[in-house]
Amino acid sequence: MIEFGQVLDEIGDFGRFQIQLLVLLSIPNFLSAFYFFAQIFMVLDETHYCLVAWVKNETLNLSISEQLSLAIPLDAAGNPESCLMFRPPPDNASLEDILGHRFNETQPCDSGWEYPENKALSLQREMKKQNNAQDNHRFSLCSMNSNQHHDVPSNSWSLDLVLHRLRTTETKKEDVFSSILNVIGHFGTFQRRLVALILVPNILSSFFLFADTFMFTEQKHYCNTSWILEVGPNLSEAEQMHLTLPREANGTFHSCLMYLPVAWTLDSIMQFGLNQTQRCLHGWVYPEATKRSLINEFDLVCDKEPKLDIEAVAHLVGALIGSVVFGFMSDRLGRHPTILLSLLGMTVFGFGAAFVRTFYQYLFCRFGMFQASICYSISSTSLVSEWLVGEHRSQAIILEHCFFSMGIMLLSGLAYSLPHWRLLLLLGGVPSFPLISYIWILPESPRWLMVKGKVGEAKKLLCSAADKNQKTIPSYLLDKISEKNMVKASVLDFYNNDHLRKVTLVILCVWFAIGYSYFTLALQLQVLELDTYLIHMLSSLLEVPARLCCIFLLEHIGRKWSVVLTLVQGCLMCSLILLLPPELKSTRILMVLFGKFIMSSSATVFFLYSAELLPTIFRATGLGLVTLAVSAGAILSLTLIKENYIFLAVFFCCISAILAVTLSTVLPETKSQPLSDNLELFSPSTESSMDSVMSDVSEEVAKNTLLNATMLSLDKFTSQASSEVKIEEANSMREGRPRRMVSVQS
Repeated sequence: MIEFGQVLDEIGDFGRFQIQLLVLLSIPNFLSAFYFFAQIFMVLDETHYCLVAWVKNETLNLSISEQLSLAIPLDAAGNPESCLMFRPPPDNASLEDILGHRFNETQPCDSGWEYPENKALSLQREMKKQNNAQDNHRFSLCSMNSNQHHDVPSNSWSLDLVLHRLRTTETKKEDVFSSILNVIGHFGTFQRRLVALILVPNILSSFFLFADTFMFTEQKHYCNTSWILEVGPNLSEAEQMHLTLPREANGTFHSCLMYLPVAWTLDSIMQFGLNQTQRCLHGWVYPEATKRSLINEFDLVCDKEPKLDIEAVAHLVGALIGSVVFGFMSDRLGRHPTILLSLLGMTVFGFGAAFVRTFYQYLFCRFGMFQASICYSISSTSLVSEWLVGEHRSQAIILEHCFFSMGIMLLSGLAYSLPHWRLLLLLGGVPSFPLISYIWILPESPRWLMVKGKVGEAKKLLCSAADKNQKTIPSYLLDKISEKNMVKASVLDFYNNDHLRKVTLVILCVWFAIGYSYFTLALQLQVLELDTYLIHMLSSLLEVPARLCCIFLLEHIGRKWSVVLTLVQGCLMCSLILLLPPELKSTRILMVLFGKFIMSSSATVFFLYSAELLPTIFRATGLGLVTLAVSAGAILSLTLIKENYIFLAVFFCCISAILAVTLSTVLPETKSQPLSDNLELFSPSTESSMDSVMSDVSEEVAKNTLLNATMLSLDKFTSQASSEVKIEEANSMREGRPRRMVSVQS
């Protein structure tokens, strides 16, 4: 009997019939899944609050957030309760009692709910909507009660709060520049061109900054003993070294010693040998060298090797001087001239280093190059921060750092392929010449112009930006820019202003921890003796996605908690590296690379955060101080690693990360906040607590309350004065004295 399987084999495994059958059976699955999972999207838990009618009274003139603060209590997490409301105030409640939350008894929702997200009508809302319809008559009663006018009694505490509210309202007016950018467009043609102009020099900056890494590669060297070729011109290189170089204990040729030349014949030298050694007299040779580097160009070996420490000092001093001097210059002269000065420095010192004749000339060029790079980093970040708003600002600064990493990748590839260090600098410096056009196409910061009182230039620049974006700025907005925006400040304000001093100290401490941790992890890769080209390529390649991930963090959890999250992860990675045994080299390499991935994210986020925390008048100077803190962390890291205190270096990395996490939590959040141009927002902490108390009171309500309280106080004063006049008249009549004319003045 034939089996069914054999019949199917004759019919075909998957022919037209089977395809048609599969299609017919698959279609109903769509319908089945649709109805089966529909309830998931019909009963979603939506954000909802109790519907409270009395706070909607137009007489109170309350915003949505103010209505919620007066009518809805907060849960343990600080969010409005979904199913509770404050009991409505009685008919005779005063405005002061309402604003002061004197009626804080809670009750369940009795008039339905509101759904502020305005989503499509769901099953849950449909069911609650029926309850709302049954209670509509109670809404009208509440509205009638809330429309009644109440007198405001006098109270010194509440009056002080209202006065404070009015003062803070004046100092925290809407950011004029942000209002103008709303008209111009947050990221139009002008802003896109600005970001593109700022990004390009970052590749050049990183190229020149890290060029030393590939120009000081170690090369095996020996004393130049070509003198023996005069008596034995046919000697091979191996024979020459065997006759003229002493050997070390391990059998290798000595790198810094040679046998003293003698006037013997070749046979005598080969027969008796040489035994008197001395330092290299005629320089060195590099038989295994395949590239021309600074080592074999200037013979930086043996007794000349300490000059490499001088090169590190030149870098450090250049960074320190550049951060202080050019940060101050950027705040004094403007972003535009300091950026041009930094680009000129990159061209002269970066490209010019390819033509030096001595090592000290090269050190001078590197000294100037580091100053120019630090100057550009500070000024360009300040310019981008002051032209862009919101998340466009964070994205632009993150892209700047990504282009910096891309410059290191480009440098690694060119250094691997090019045979000469001078050719590397020449090829990298050629793109710097087109940057001369920045003199005419790079704009100044209008925020800086405003705080410096250059109103005409600021208006002209804003109108030019609007024209490129095909927008028109209303005249009333331009009129808000006046010399009143001018700010006079001194560097001493970093010490005199308590809040600015505290914020700056916290920023410096966190930056010290970030700089120390980043350089410790970077130096760990060198300690592991990996290929220089490969490790720099991998590190910079990992830093690009690390910095791009910061966009997601900043948009969802803000600046402060992004810093905290990345620092905590960095501390965890340092702890894992500390616990791993040295035998697990591959695992340690992965941990170090991932730790560097995290710390680069932390550095990018906190650089943006620092720029937003500092006021415009001191932004560049503050970012210069940031560089000092990073340099201090790098110095400590280099010192510990050089002394082979590897365990102590990684352990201190954990401690510094924990300290940075603790300090960063005290900084204010800057997401969706306008940049501060002066020191008005840096108020003492004692005022901030009062400001939080009154944060739920609108400006109009505060003014009305102040007016009522003032009028009531005036009535009391007048009635008290009238009583005193009547008492005086009675005493005069009783004593037979003539009455005095007493006037009451307000």
